[in-house]
Amino acid sequence: MPRGRAADPVARLRQICLALPEMTERSSHGEPAWFVQGKKTVVTLDDHHHGGEHLAFWCPAPAGVQQEMVEQEPSRFFRPPYVGPRGWVGIRLTGRLNWSELAELLQDAYRTVARKRMIAKLDRWAEENAANLPG
Repeated sequence: MPRGRAADPVARLRQICLALPEMTERSSHGEPAWFVQGKKTVVTLDDHHHGGEHLAFWCPAPAGVQQEMVEQEPSRFFRPPYVGPRGWVGIRLTGRLNWSELAELLQDAYRTVARKRMIAKLDRWAEENAANLPG
């Protein structure tokens, strides 16, 4: 399989999400979603939401990042409905995917919503697992 490709991008997304400290998965609004400590939403799957044309996920982004991402690469990133006004970004799971970059974006999303104690735990985890991070 060529580098950067995944036979099942949802399975790969799930693997990355569940590798993060204290992340859990459950359905939210009919789609898989991942939560830090079972409370704060970090990622929501967008599997052709309301008949949309794409498979994607939505995640919170640091202030100002959503607009920058969408402006620079509108074919990959978009402002999702409902949560877009709060700075969340949509990321299409199509084409050649850079899973290392996506793993970094997911860690940023985690940091955006998690409490300080969990961010410190993520930082320790990332340092310990730097060589084994999904990618």
